[in-house]
Amino acid sequence: MASHLVIVESPAKARTIEKYLGKDFKVLASYGHVRDLIPKEGAVEVDNRFRMNYSPVERNEKHIATIKRELKKADSIYLATDPDREGEAISWHLYELLAEDGLLDDKPVYRVVFYEITKQAVSEAIEHPREITMDLVNAQQARRALDYLVGFNLSPLLWRKIRRGLSAGRVQSPALRMIVEREQEIEAFDPQEYWSIEADNEFETQPFSARLTRLHNEKVQQFTITNSDQAEAAHRALSDAAGGKLRVASVEKKQRKRNPAAPFTTSTLQQEAARKLGFGAQRTMRTAQRLYEGIDIGEGQVGLISYMRTDSVTLSNEALGEIRDFIAEKFGAENLPESPREYKTKSKNAQEAHEAIRPTSAYNEPFKIKPHLGDDEFRLYSLIWKRTMACQMIHATLDTVTVDLAAGSEHGFRANGSTIRDPGFMRVYIEDKDDPKPDDNQDKLLPPMREGDFVDLKQIRLEQHFTEPPPRYSEASLVKALEEYGIGRPSTYASIITTLLDREYVELENKRFHPTDVGRVVSRFLTQHFPQYVDYDFTAQLEDSLDEISRGEADWLPLMDGFWTSFKTQVDDKMENVSRDEAIQSRQLGVDEKTGKPITVRMGRYGPFVQIGTRDDDEKPRFAGLRPGQKMDTITLEEALELFKLPRQLGSSPEGEEISVNIGRFGPYVKYDDKFVSLKTKEGDDPYTIGLERALELVAEKKEFDANREIKVFDGTDIKILRGRYGPYITDGHKNARVPKDVEDPATLDLATCEELIAKAPPPKSRRKKAVKKKAASKKAARKKSVKKKAATKKAASKQATADTE
Repeated sequence: MASHLVIVESPAKARTIEKYLGKDFKVLASYGHVRDLIPKEGAVEVDNRFRMNYSPVERNEKHIATIKRELKKADSIYLATDPDREGEAISWHLYELLAEDGLLDDKPVYRVVFYEITKQAVSEAIEHPREITMDLVNAQQARRALDYLVGFNLSPLLWRKIRRGLSAGRVQSPALRMIVEREQEIEAFDPQEYWSIEADNEFETQPFSARLTRLHNEKVQQFTITNSDQAEAAHRALSDAAGGKLRVASVEKKQRKRNPAAPFTTSTLQQEAARKLGFGAQRTMRTAQRLYEGIDIGEGQVGLISYMRTDSVTLSNEALGEIRDFIAEKFGAENLPESPREYKTKSKNAQEAHEAIRPTSAYNEPFKIKPHLGDDEFRLYSLIWKRTMACQMIHATLDTVTVDLAAGSEHGFRANGSTIRDPGFMRVYIEDKDDPKPDDNQDKLLPPMREGDFVDLKQIRLEQHFTEPPPRYSEASLVKALEEYGIGRPSTYASIITTLLDREYVELENKRFHPTDVGRVVSRFLTQHFPQYVDYDFTAQLEDSLDEISRGEADWLPLMDGFWTSFKTQVDDKMENVSRDEAIQSRQLGVDEKTGKPITVRMGRYGPFVQIGTRDDDEKPRFAGLRPGQKMDTITLEEALELFKLPRQLGSSPEGEEISVNIGRFGPYVKYDDKFVSLKTKEGDDPYTIGLERALELVAEKKEFDANREIKVFDGTDIKILRGRYGPYITDGHKNARVPKDVEDPATLDLATCEELIAKAPPPKSRRKKAVKKKAASKKAARKKSVKKKAATKKAASKQATADTE
């Protein structure tokens, strides 16, 4: 029997660690968080020193029960959850749960942390345990309380003022604001015309190009030439002055050093994986988690990388020693700098002092362990391994050459080139960039020229350009911006992006974020009415304060007090004084010529729509939903009026059914009498252009489907036996019942049997929920009544006791 119990977060990690620790240790997984705030009002008691009320995480109750059962047999317990605030909080919550049941009264409890899952790291952690660090726990609790208070108070406001299902978050809302404001920059951008001029030349049979840098003895800048007339005039002047030849005015040669990038942090790993591998932040973190927790590479489970949630760029002395030994063996001592390279974090708020993300062993070369890894694992591990090796290698040395070419005495061109003299770290790895721009110097070899040489001018090329707006955020550039502003932490970047996508506040098109209409409305509402809480500096300052708490430099209660008082006042004020019309930010497009009524575009319960008229009119306003691709901010009056051409009457079917087309809550459809069939928009069906012939095809398909779907219909009743997605079933239009498995042919069932099966069937889910809620409410009322009755009895007994003593 194992005498020590070790708790980690995941079963994969548990398997790896148990192998290292031997038979005296049993390792179990908590499967993540064991407690969370109760999911209702009162989870954070703002009037009781922000007391937080927790309940066990339901999905993990069986795992907690296993831990409790095994703890009774053990002599001690080691809490080995992740080495960050979240991990510290999980250990504390587990401690609290076990203490509540009196399971820790006679057992020592140890907190152990390790940043890589190797035998040495785990053994050293077990030998050097510590206590739970409450400063880290308090920082995590403060973060959780802030997130709860913001979400629990702002989300209902959005539901009431804009539409149901919306949410706001302390970190997600500033991130959304970034994306929306970038889109506004792009829409407001006014492109400026400019021209560039290049010369195509040849010297000793080797062609090369040069750009114009001097015109009429003036330096050429981006907007020196802004139209075709100026460009043509420059072309004539240059051609006349050159006479088919350019003179080499000067040749300047230099050596340039290029240093390697720092090892990966969470942020830079997510950025580079997006650029090089096309991975989203979630995919990167899931893959990194598997590499960290351990993979069998032929010698049992072994952790392949260090902890993947970090903003540190430092490497341990042990790791540096092994990496330098490996570089000397693999690439030669000449590729090793005299001393290890040291890097300083650029992060605005670096968290606890972790290591950078690195391989647990430099000798686990990617190609050696590839057979044991999945494709994503191999690609990400290769990226981490190469970056780590490169960061400790010598710089790359480049030879650069700049040649100035004269066209007469007033004009000049410049050619740049470079060659790699010594690749250094570039043998292993080169960092990518977001939205790279052409680099005139990169790997362009020029012919050897000397001052006074003449080169043949083959042609002068004129190129028209227009300035471009700033690019939309990619996952990589958004993570970089969040980090630079100090918004969020390594563990939150992926979840921020996922939340924005899940809430449909943004869409990813060609790997770039585009805000949706509802995303714009929510962002503008929050920016207008809660500017402080979506302010980048305020959000970063809040992160600073949480960091101070984690380091024991500040208490968490003053932070909560300072935040809550002003925030709650503002929420209450907006709930009372901001109208729904103001919140949904309707925009008037014009006036309907037929009725003289205003035409507006606004956000509704099911999405953006155009409205003719107002609620104050005698007649009900007319509505039409926006088409795919149309946006509230850009739709025109003409486009809006087109939307009101629906419903369109297309004619009649051979059976005399009236055929029309319209758009409903679930998309465009054809109506035939009182029945409906959806348009196949993916196949090109458009409610504004579809004709009768195509509509009849859809109706015929639907009729055929319905006919094949019906196994048996009982005339005079609503009961039918139908073919369903999961097999035949019986329905009366309200309840569904499965056909018993022992019935070979559902058509043989009679009406009485079907009625009996429907009667026994459970109610639909929505009704079932209502019934459960009603039952729960009834129980709650009964409990309240019982408590009141007991209190009254106790009070009466107390009075009687007092009377007796008197």
